[in-house]
Amino acid sequence: MNPTFVVAYVVGVTPGKWVGVWKERMPRHPIAIVKHSPAAALAALAEGTADVAFVRMPVGDDSLSAIPLYEEQPFVVVPKDHAIEAVDSVMLADLDDENVLDGAWEVAVELVATGAGVALMPQSVTRALSRRDVVARRVADAPVTRIALAWPT
Repeated sequence: MNPTFVVAYVVGVTPGKWVGVWKERMPRHPIAIVKHSPAAALAALAEGTADVAFVRMPVGDDSLSAIPLYEEQPFVVVPKDHAIEAVDSVMLADLDDENVLDGAWEVAVELVATGAGVALMPQSVTRALSRRDVVARRVADAPVTRIALAWPT
């Protein structure tokens, strides 16, 4: 039996399609997917507990190689009934008077729901962390993020 090929991934990335292709093309080679924080996904590569990882760029130093796969649009998450809920998109300048929260996205969404501020994150993360008490809107002039497949060099 072949050893299991381990794929790490971060919140917002949906590796199901990639895993499906692997299983179709490599049926004799088992695969496992493991969700990690961004730092833990990179650590798993460095420690050898993951063979590849779907991560957001930049991936770090020269010890990792990466292939950019796609871009993610930037969004802002606000509490339900916030003025931003009434528009389709905003500009970064529209957030100048807001308390923009930093830190782990899961925690930020929890804080946004309490009215403590707003949070910027990729659209895929807003979908993964969606809740009824927050809404997400596109930020038209914020930089995009890029998802890459990374592995040890």
